[in-house]
Amino acid sequence: MILTSLFCVVFICGCILSEKVKRSQRHSISTCPLMSRIHSAGLVQFDEEAWQEDRPGREEYIYNRNVEFVNSAWSRGSTTANTQNYYRERRNAGSRSRRQGDGRADKDCTWRNRGSEHQESTETVIVSSRDVGRIIGRGGSKVRELEEQSGARIQIKSNENGGIETTVVLRGPGHACSKAKKMIEDLLYQKSQGGHSESRQINRPECAFQDAEEKIIDWSSIISQSEEYQKKKWKDLPPIKKNFYFEDPDVTCMHPDDVALIRYENNNIVVSKLDENDNRPIPNPVWKFEQGFKHFSEILDEINKQGFEHPSPVQCQSWPILLQGYDMIGIAQTGTGKTIAFLLPALIHIDNQVIPREQRPGPTCLILVPTRELAQQIEREARKYEYKGIKSVCIYGGGNRKEQIKTAEKGVEIVIATPGRLNDLVMNNVINVSSVTYLVLDEADRMLDMGFEPQIKKILLDIRPDRQTVMTSATWPEGVRRLARQYMTQPFQVFIGTLDLTLYEFIQDMKPDDKVIVFVDKKIVADDLASDLAVNGIVCQCIHGDREQCDREQALEDLRTGEVQILIATDVASRGLDIKDITHIFNYDFPRNVEEYVHRVGRTGRAGQTGESVTLVTRENWRNAQELIHIMEEAGQDIPEDLVAMADRYAAWKEKKDAEDAVCRRGRGRGSRAGFGGRRRRDDWP
Repeated sequence: MILTSLFCVVFICGCILSEKVKRSQRHSISTCPLMSRIHSAGLVQFDEEAWQEDRPGREEYIYNRNVEFVNSAWSRGSTTANTQNYYRERRNAGSRSRRQGDGRADKDCTWRNRGSEHQESTETVIVSSRDVGRIIGRGGSKVRELEEQSGARIQIKSNENGGIETTVVLRGPGHACSKAKKMIEDLLYQKSQGGHSESRQINRPECAFQDAEEKIIDWSSIISQSEEYQKKKWKDLPPIKKNFYFEDPDVTCMHPDDVALIRYENNNIVVSKLDENDNRPIPNPVWKFEQGFKHFSEILDEINKQGFEHPSPVQCQSWPILLQGYDMIGIAQTGTGKTIAFLLPALIHIDNQVIPREQRPGPTCLILVPTRELAQQIEREARKYEYKGIKSVCIYGGGNRKEQIKTAEKGVEIVIATPGRLNDLVMNNVINVSSVTYLVLDEADRMLDMGFEPQIKKILLDIRPDRQTVMTSATWPEGVRRLARQYMTQPFQVFIGTLDLTLYEFIQDMKPDDKVIVFVDKKIVADDLASDLAVNGIVCQCIHGDREQCDREQALEDLRTGEVQILIATDVASRGLDIKDITHIFNYDFPRNVEEYVHRVGRTGRAGQTGESVTLVTRENWRNAQELIHIMEEAGQDIPEDLVAMADRYAAWKEKKDAEDAVCRRGRGRGSRAGFGGRRRRDDWP
């Protein structure tokens, strides 16, 4: 009896507990944020029986209602942010149910995996990179509009196929992706028929991009108009007189063999023409000052004052070309007399034009240089030659702008300038370059390396095209060639024995067992030099920082085994390279400092063997001359007299420059204390 009563009590309690669990489940379902969200939307009539009878059925039921709710929200123009909030609430609700520990976690994951292909689709659209701006719109306005109207998320991927095409990724429900894809295609590709399409009327892109058919450029017409404009611009200018050459009879009567001998003895001068169709004869060189300037006695007097004995190699060939008014490209190293080569013909050109000097609106000669130091150096050279009262001004950034303007406004015939500061004064109508008839681009390769090409081209737009143009350069890279072809008229090219010639002579004298490392400063020089040697049938290897590791190792291995005798290298090979039988180090470029010089020459004479080092030193390296002398003295080597003279000249120049700088600093200090409270004026900034 007692057992029967106990069983009844347990049964009744179980029934009561089961009912409470059912009510709790119904309560949790009805209070679920997701379901309350669906009820509030007025889209679902909850079915208790379907919920209780079949769990898989109710899961599918809820999923279908979720999709219906999302579709409805999008159809009413719901923003992307609202949609993201909905997904976030649904995810949170799922995580709460999994934490209840009722065995629904695994089934919930199954439900998610089963419906994932319906939740979100991904589509891609390949568009031209030039059309990306139309999709994005100004400040992203168009892409936001497309997302809101379609309900898909739009992502612009990085360029493909070298930047020609761009991938646009669309994410969201399938119908939303399809709608976004159609809207993008309508925006970019749908052509109007009898007017603009509907999408174009509504969604006109707010950017500067236009269809190719709407933006057709007639380049031939533009070029023709430009040529006509140039003719009108320069038609009223006075003519230019260029030819002032009186060839000496001894020069005229020279035998071709004598001409070749003079060029060879003067550091192997090579003259060529940039234009293959140019039929003009190449002028013979001169070997005496009188042969070039016998009709200009004042020029000869100035040359005699300087104590020169005979013309330098570049002057021998340049003067006959420039005095006849031809354009010329001079390829020669620094310190070979290039400045006097173009400066003396410029003085004659300035003084013998049709329009008197006082009636010209601006300078007659313009010399563009890359640095203030070179500008000051040319100015000092110009002041050494007092010819017919011709005046010059040096214009460069960092100098006193007011003083430069003041000097230029007084009237000068020669302007020596860096491109940046000259552009400044030309744009402010301080200097008028329309009267320039003799143009010099000195050290053109260095100006291009320093990024002055845009300024140079801008200046040349205001200089008459029938001018005489001289270009000098230490090298002959593609940038200089392009500039010469574009802005010069059938120029003669004068190549003076460069460092290449010295290197070739060294290579020709090498013995079969010699091994040499040729050090250069720049990677591009290493590649160019190696290519030139290969073209001339000289087997070599090249090593620098841009080469692959396997190529570097192969180059060193070839040198070790004797497959090659010559290695062209940057300073990447100056340290840690241990090849016992290197016989020579050839410094084609002087190292950046003397410490690096020591590392370079240390690659030879290893393991008790002897070695030799050859270093080419130019005027650009004169600041290192004294330190190099100290190293050679410590090694007990003979010091070349030219190296000692270079060190002395640099010391004198440095002392003079320091004194001038001290005077300038004192002058600025007094001016600052007097009127500017100790602050430096902008015009005095270095």
